[in-house]
Amino acid sequence: MTADEDRTILLIGSGPIKIGQAAEFDYSGAQACRALQEEGARVVLVNSNPATIMTDPEMADKVYLEPINTEAISEIIRKEEPDGVIAGLGGQTGLNVTAELAEEGVLDEYDVDVMGTPLDTIYATEDRDLFKQRMEDIGEPVPRSTTITLDDGESVTDLDEDSLIDRVESAVDEVGGLPVIARTTYTLGGSGSGVVDEMDELIERVRKGLRLSRNNEVLITESISGWVELEYEVMRDADDSCIIICNMENIDPMGIHTGESTVVTPSQVIPDEGHQEMRDSALKVIRDLGIQGGCNIQFAWHDDGTPGGEYRVVEVNPRVSRSSALASKATGYPIARVTAKVALGKRLHEIDNEITGETTAAFEPAIDYVVTKVPRWPIDKFRDTEFELSTAMKSTGEAMSIGRTFPESLLKALRSSEYNPAADFNEIDDAELETEYLEKPTPDRPYAMFEAFCRGYTVEEVVDITDIKEWYVERFKEVADAAEAARDGDYETAAQAGFTDQEITALAGGEFNDTHVSWLPADLDEDGGDEPEVEAATDGSGVTVDTVETETTDRDFKLVDTCAGEFEATTPYYYSTRDPLSGIDRDELQIDPDLESVVVVGGGPIRIGQGVEFDYCSVHAVRALENLGIDAHVVNNNPETVSTDYDTSDGLFFEPVTAEEVADVIEATDADGVMVQFGGQTSVDIGHPLEQELERRDLDCEIMGTSVDAMDLAEDRDRFNKLMDELGISQAEGGSATSKEEALDLAHDIGYPVLVRPSYVLGGRAMDVVYNDEDLETYIEEAVRVSPDKPILVDEFLADAVELDVDAVADEDDVLIGGVMEHVETAGIHSGDSACMIPPRSQEIKDVMPRIREVVEDIADALDTVGLLNVQLAVRDGEVFVLEANPRSSRTVPFISKTAGVPIAKIAAKVMSGATLSELDVQEQIPEQVSVKEVVLPFDRLPGSDPRLGPEMKSTGEVMGTAGSFGKAYQKAQMAVGKAIPLEGTAIVDLPILGFEEHFDVQDFDDYEDTDAIIDAIQSGKVDLVLSRNRDVLEACVEETVTYFSTHESAEAALEAINSADQPLAVQAIDERPKTQREWGAE
Repeated sequence: MTADEDRTILLIGSGPIKIGQAAEFDYSGAQACRALQEEGARVVLVNSNPATIMTDPEMADKVYLEPINTEAISEIIRKEEPDGVIAGLGGQTGLNVTAELAEEGVLDEYDVDVMGTPLDTIYATEDRDLFKQRMEDIGEPVPRSTTITLDDGESVTDLDEDSLIDRVESAVDEVGGLPVIARTTYTLGGSGSGVVDEMDELIERVRKGLRLSRNNEVLITESISGWVELEYEVMRDADDSCIIICNMENIDPMGIHTGESTVVTPSQVIPDEGHQEMRDSALKVIRDLGIQGGCNIQFAWHDDGTPGGEYRVVEVNPRVSRSSALASKATGYPIARVTAKVALGKRLHEIDNEITGETTAAFEPAIDYVVTKVPRWPIDKFRDTEFELSTAMKSTGEAMSIGRTFPESLLKALRSSEYNPAADFNEIDDAELETEYLEKPTPDRPYAMFEAFCRGYTVEEVVDITDIKEWYVERFKEVADAAEAARDGDYETAAQAGFTDQEITALAGGEFNDTHVSWLPADLDEDGGDEPEVEAATDGSGVTVDTVETETTDRDFKLVDTCAGEFEATTPYYYSTRDPLSGIDRDELQIDPDLESVVVVGGGPIRIGQGVEFDYCSVHAVRALENLGIDAHVVNNNPETVSTDYDTSDGLFFEPVTAEEVADVIEATDADGVMVQFGGQTSVDIGHPLEQELERRDLDCEIMGTSVDAMDLAEDRDRFNKLMDELGISQAEGGSATSKEEALDLAHDIGYPVLVRPSYVLGGRAMDVVYNDEDLETYIEEAVRVSPDKPILVDEFLADAVELDVDAVADEDDVLIGGVMEHVETAGIHSGDSACMIPPRSQEIKDVMPRIREVVEDIADALDTVGLLNVQLAVRDGEVFVLEANPRSSRTVPFISKTAGVPIAKIAAKVMSGATLSELDVQEQIPEQVSVKEVVLPFDRLPGSDPRLGPEMKSTGEVMGTAGSFGKAYQKAQMAVGKAIPLEGTAIVDLPILGFEEHFDVQDFDDYEDTDAIIDAIQSGKVDLVLSRNRDVLEACVEETVTYFSTHESAEAALEAINSADQPLAVQAIDERPKTQREWGAE
């Protein structure tokens, strides 16, 4: 094929957000769709994730929200007859399923070419033995390694224990002894991998790895822990033109997955000779493998006394990746866009650089700033899980920052991550600080390094304990010294180091009035809470942010231009700096302040409770503003997202989401308004401090849509309860408590069990059901840590109620309901963890639908809602109870929009900009088919976590299944999750449910001697399905990848799916799914 032929291209997405594979593939896929269509290709997209921008109907010619497996994709290929498939843009998921389609003969049968990187290359990089041989053939050094492989026809359960031990011991001897790294092939984010020091642990890792691997192989590699880990992003076309896009250096040494490490570009500690050697190696590797498009090559390097040091080629990812997204945002070079065009046959010199408009994709980017990426971990959701960092990923997302110096970039990244250390360093002595927080790699280590310098540790001591390179440790000390300088009245040094004026005010003893900090000394955070509770630490009481502002350099906005200023950039992609050497006299803002403009505040890094769905809402808001002729400027810091693509908005500001820094963008752009509704809790939280900051600066900019006070009213339980009483809307009995005594009194009045949670948190954080006083007292201690100085909410637990979510748009006069979703699980399971369906099917819900509409309209009116509104309801015995209302975007907005065909985020943005619903003339629609949204849970990546669902959200992502019946839709949703429901075999049933005996050999707990015997049966491969709430049994299911259901409702849904298995797996593009124009709840 040549680039100018008309053709149909199948683009395979990456599926749901999960640990190891987050929103970077939504960004890559959206960019690729646009690139392919620019070249005249007809694009057919398949993905199972409704929360993404790439699954919007306008993103491709045909969009299929279907499971990413060979069965569904084979049907799509048969129906759409694509000429080619691009595998390298859908992450590991896309690579794996493309390989399976080839192996099953589907691609040959329908004459579908694999475009771009050939399958042989994929096999050569994923098969560790093949990769090792290819590297040795071209003279590239690799770590010593060997493979443990199952024989043909052999399974893990068949493997004799002595035989497994012999194979493992032989492999260890071959690579030089323990410690070793165990790596599993064809898996994601280091799943099943790790540095192992003990033989017993290695045997278990190998057993698990053989089960997880698609080709029954586990690689045993010599450990090179302690070496510097680097990544090189490389691009090649069919003419063998190659460029290095950038290199990225991990602060943490080898032994920690790059997705878990703090990453810096350009590299800071590698000598130029070493960089040139690895650069040459990277070009040699991509050429030998025949990769066409982008790829990521990982190296390990250490100083052996020679000018260039010594390196090893660790692995190659022949596709776009998490690091590709980071490199794209760090340099402005659109790796996914170029990869897609190269797959069509374009050469690098034929692809324009959209940022400069003068150069091409054949020019290597040059940068004159420092980029830092920090991960975001779900520690707050899994308090019983060990978060020591290793070769297996546990983080859910990441934040990126840009600064002129590393300290400035580091502090901006830490602030952007919205993470606060779990440790209270005021309670930790030096010995514990060293062993648990400096020597042991955890998410708290950067903060422990700062703390060590506050205690007088030297750079040499910290280097010796952490094994982090001296250059980086020196920079950490600079930050700690700058904080001390601020306490002594030197504010400018702290500002240049990267502290905000609000942080400097706090350091000087004044009041902190913002949402997130980068780092402050422990003695300024006496309460150990999530937000700084700053007390005067010096004689500087009375210092205000106004005082600090007069003594610090203002932020200057600089362009990301891919060429370090060599050519004039035309794309408005900015970062801020306070470095006085940055050329402040040269204003690089290319924004016309006379044009009407709005700042859209994004959601920051992905975390449990706040995922890619909020980026979906932010992007839709931007597109709506552009439709109205209003300039839209985005403030966000997540390199994985579509909102931070350089061509999504009229101005991209890669900045922390704090009131101070958002206000700087507003002031610089002279924005007329700012939207905080679309970025989840992150953007909502800055509402009050931003309002105060705008007033302090006397900026003529309004917070658009529903007022900040109305959003606060919805969060403030006492005010909200009073409002519901005035409206005559039923609520679960409850209230808020500001002390342990008040909480106990409330619980006694209501009667146990009660549902308890902190206020002003997202994703049900620290929410729980408690059954007695002792549990409640224990809970209160945790809630105070999570949300200090905020009330604890105590509510009646509505047992046996059916829960609902409603998403709507209001304009103060009218309400448009986007959709009503019924939860599969009943009360007690967080709405974000429950499967849900649209439209509702329970007769109990249908009977009260008019009342549901009335409740939503009354709440919208009472809150003076302008924009989005999510209302969570429960129905019991024909009565509708309101659980909570949130006048902002919600995680269900994308699902609603794609099932009902009504883009409510866009509509909301237009309403917030002054349009009315009647003027927009949008009709409500009810889908005629059943769509089920199912969640993806991370328990397999977090050993020791409790797999039972409860009132606190734990899921990382979602999928969607649609069919003519609920059973089939639920089955498709489970397929999309990756846990297909078995149709026969042995089932252990510990829930009160009948019907499985028609399909399975059903056993219960009484058929086994004890729980250990059940676990042994699971580990021996003798169990196909488990229905239970027993934690130990469920943990064994997670470990052994046995399908399980832990609630009565999900088990019933699974039985319905099994009974629907004979129905055909019909695939439909989302624009082909029938809908009826009718109001929800209409009489």
